[in-house]
Amino acid sequence: MNTPLAEALSVVLLVAVLAWAVVRPFGLPEAVMAVPAAGVAVATGAISLDHARAEAERLGPVVGFLAAVLVLAHFCDVEGLFRACGAWMADWAAGRPVRLLTAVFALASVITAVLSLDATIVLLTPVVFATAARTGVRPKPHVYACTHLSNTASLLLPVSNLTNLLAFAASGLGFTRFAALMALPWLAAIGVEYVVFRRFFARDLAAAAPAAKGTGEAPGTPVFALVTVACTLAGFVVASAFGVEPAWVAAAGALVMAGRALLRGTATVPAVVRAASPAFLAFVLALGVVVRAVVDNGLAGALSHVLPTGTGLPALLGIAALAAVLANLINNLPAVLVLLPLAAPAGSGAVLAVLLGVNIGPNLTYAGSLATLLWRRILHQHEHDVDLGEFTRLGLIAVPSSLTVAVVALWGSLQVL
Repeated sequence: MNTPLAEALSVVLLVAVLAWAVVRPFGLPEAVMAVPAAGVAVATGAISLDHARAEAERLGPVVGFLAAVLVLAHFCDVEGLFRACGAWMADWAAGRPVRLLTAVFALASVITAVLSLDATIVLLTPVVFATAARTGVRPKPHVYACTHLSNTASLLLPVSNLTNLLAFAASGLGFTRFAALMALPWLAAIGVEYVVFRRFFARDLAAAAPAAKGTGEAPGTPVFALVTVACTLAGFVVASAFGVEPAWVAAAGALVMAGRALLRGTATVPAVVRAASPAFLAFVLALGVVVRAVVDNGLAGALSHVLPTGTGLPALLGIAALAAVLANLINNLPAVLVLLPLAAPAGSGAVLAVLLGVNIGPNLTYAGSLATLLWRRILHQHEHDVDLGEFTRLGLIAVPSSLTVAVVALWGSLQVL
């Protein structure tokens, strides 16, 4: 296929895949469009079979890790971890909206960092809805915090987000050094988001509805789940020192949690497979192939002319801003796949700046990240409308401020560490 035609076809396929992921006609999974699109790209020569195979091999460990974390988070929920979190939030807030917001920020930040952003969206958001009803406060600020923190709070660890795993592989950093460099940007971005939420939702946070009656017995502490998660985190650090892929550690944690449920008869093998979300994993692999087709046919060359070079503060700000814009145009996963090969030669600082852009930037639009799209569906299931204008106004305040502060914090960390 000649270059102009291949470029046009690959762009059309990417737009179709992303549009399907946003709309999801008839509730069909994202893979229904993505897998055939990847097949068309290979069959027509928009991407060579060798490049498609190389992209699948590159994404293989990332997809394996994602599957394991989804299983781990699911069975932590089965063990009652998220119900316990809801009970703690309700007790600590005692009907005060600002205290509940603080609790949501704390828990969502930790859960996102440790169990990945999918756990915050899929498992914590429904708990926050229930907790808001239990404590008698308006749910809007708290459920909005879940989607913002599923993106922003995923900066800390290589295992917190799919984008982080890709950046981790490209950065050449060890697990602990990655976390050390991202700790200050993580705290700074979350702090700015908290201030923005306090001011933006001041009216909602000042008004509390009558508390719901009959809250029921508080759940017990899920000790087994907490110990397993702690051991898995420790395993990530040890494995990194020996060059072992994080996917193997996550798989071990998932195996422990799923094995316990199977032995106790509270889960079946098909349930474990469903928890891994195989359709979504196929979507990630197929999307990677389609994005590689776009990159091979000219996008990489175009971006290389506008991507700032160097690791000084102005360059890092420019890289992060470009990554944020691209994430909102084509979604953050394609954006990171496109930008990492271009940023990697400049060093780990440039790679981490890309990560800041693709993780914080998606809070500006619905289509910025897959997590936000999933969050919207969960809100609709709870019959809670999302106002596009309000969501965008919040993003226009939160994204530039938190991204700027986080980049400055990254630059400082690079100088000190």
